[in-house]
Amino acid sequence: MTTGPYQPVGRKWRLLGWLLAAVWLFFLNVPLATALRQDEIWRRALGVGTLIAFGVAYVLLFEWARSHRQRNRPIPPAPAVAGLLGLLALGVLGIPGTDGDWMTTLVFVAAAAVFLLPRVWALVVVVLAVLVPVVLSYLVPAWATESTIVFAVLLASFAMFGVSALAQRNGELRAAQQEIRRLAVAEERARTARDLHDILGHSLTVVAIKAELAGRLVEVDPARAATEIAEVEQLARAALADVRRTVGAYRDVRLVEELAGARTALAAAGIAADLPAELPALPPERDQLFAWAVREGVTNVVRHSGARRCTVRVRPDAVEVSDDGRGPTAEAATAGHGLVGLRERAQRLDATVTVGRRPDGPGFVLRVGLPAGAR
Repeated sequence: MTTGPYQPVGRKWRLLGWLLAAVWLFFLNVPLATALRQDEIWRRALGVGTLIAFGVAYVLLFEWARSHRQRNRPIPPAPAVAGLLGLLALGVLGIPGTDGDWMTTLVFVAAAAVFLLPRVWALVVVVLAVLVPVVLSYLVPAWATESTIVFAVLLASFAMFGVSALAQRNGELRAAQQEIRRLAVAEERARTARDLHDILGHSLTVVAIKAELAGRLVEVDPARAATEIAEVEQLARAALADVRRTVGAYRDVRLVEELAGARTALAAAGIAADLPAELPALPPERDQLFAWAVREGVTNVVRHSGARRCTVRVRPDAVEVSDDGRGPTAEAATAGHGLVGLRERAQRLDATVTVGRRPDGPGFVLRVGLPAGAR
């Protein structure tokens, strides 16, 4: 199973993988020495040639399997079995040159099976590799001393099991790291989209209202219209600066600044503002969360409510934005992009966001509250 694009392994680790496979070939020195002592040239050539081919095939097979594990991909069973049969065939083919020492190759076949095959299949191969020397020691008296291969097969299989488990865990760890990087990128994109929506949604709403007001005043009160246009320019520049800070991940909001902005936005929309004169001391994260709540709540009041009055209340554990208007539609009140972003921010502090009609009269209320006992 793949979880993302494969990240190439560094040159140092590739070299280490090759060395890990090749170092085991040292144990082929016994059959190699036997082959070199053969009197007949063809036996000597056959023994040396098959051992060299065996070593190369083993290293290539091991590296092929390791590359699959690094990618956290399953090893295809058909090529794996074919590779093991090829190793066994090379070992048997070299018998005229290596005599009974050919059974040393069973150590490599068993170890490769542990690395390549599922555990049940690998266990079967290991058992067969253990039984072959025992059986042949009775059938071929000259090979009786080769029963010591049994210990080598078991030791090599146990060691390769550890190597296999380590390679598997490394592959899973690499896949997990890739997934973490992917999620981090997705989270950053979501954060940027959320902040841009909240910033531009509020700023452009106020800009639109002031531009509309200036349009109505341009003939009746040109001086007031010019003032409104100047404020539109200031708001547009401030929004542009906010966007730049957001893209650069430096965006920060403060409750006192959002309340000042709320007063301006409500006044431009002709809505009376009932805002707190003093604020309780709040931790920075809570101050920022409440600031986003005020921004979202006031923006919705200006856009959708048709209200005449907006009230903001701030306590150490909660903030409320209420109005006396008709409020947004039910769908907008529960699934708007701004509210989705606000809920995501609230979850980080275990806070809850509730939106609904005021219990004491007409209008809507947005409330962000922290759990009891929160500091």
